[in-house]
Amino acid sequence: MTALLRYQTALLLRSQRWLPPLLLYGVFLAVGVRPGQPVLDSLGYTAAALLPVTAWLVRICVAQEPPAARAVTAAAKGTFRAHLATLLAAVIVAGVLGTAATLTVTVISEPKNADHTVEVSRLAAGGAGLLAAAVCLLLGAAVGALCARPLLSARGWSLLATLLVVLLALIGTGSPAKYAITGLVTGSRTGVVPVPALPFAAAVLLAAAAGAVACAVATRRS
Repeated sequence: MTALLRYQTALLLRSQRWLPPLLLYGVFLAVGVRPGQPVLDSLGYTAAALLPVTAWLVRICVAQEPPAARAVTAAAKGTFRAHLATLLAAVIVAGVLGTAATLTVTVISEPKNADHTVEVSRLAAGGAGLLAAAVCLLLGAAVGALCARPLLSARGWSLLATLLVVLLALIGTGSPAKYAITGLVTGSRTGVVPVPALPFAAAVLLAAAAGAVACAVATRRS
């Protein structure tokens, strides 16, 4: 898996297809985050913006290999492992991006609640922000895995499905991402830093299930 991850990550970085998602994330943060804003509000926005960006990166990774190269990789390492490596490569790149953004936002934001009356621990807020970002990253990876090749090969339907499921993951009742983001916003009002442990556990299970389904379908269709 190490060799496959290096290969897929190198393909992504050298292709420069990661630039549009990076720019999208930068635009989201430039619009929604300002220095001196309450830290938990800013971290909630930062985490939410990571979900569609991760889904986009997964879509790029699963389709970046030419069919002939994909067949060679599958023959050498197995289709299941080859497809899993594409998903993990996207998660790693999105994770680096989300971690850097979360730490930066934690530093530049004001460690107070929404009314600027209660002090908020910057360290605790940063930890909660990283956990919420992880929840959104995992949900984004699950969306990308289920709404791209090999489950949905038609580009138009795949893109439409990705947009709709990303929206559902952000605002739908029962979504771990919504609970994690709402927890940060609610914590900003009260000054109490939330710990989104249950949303994180649910996101891990959903991402693992989505990845397993995508890899199994890739193996069947190889």
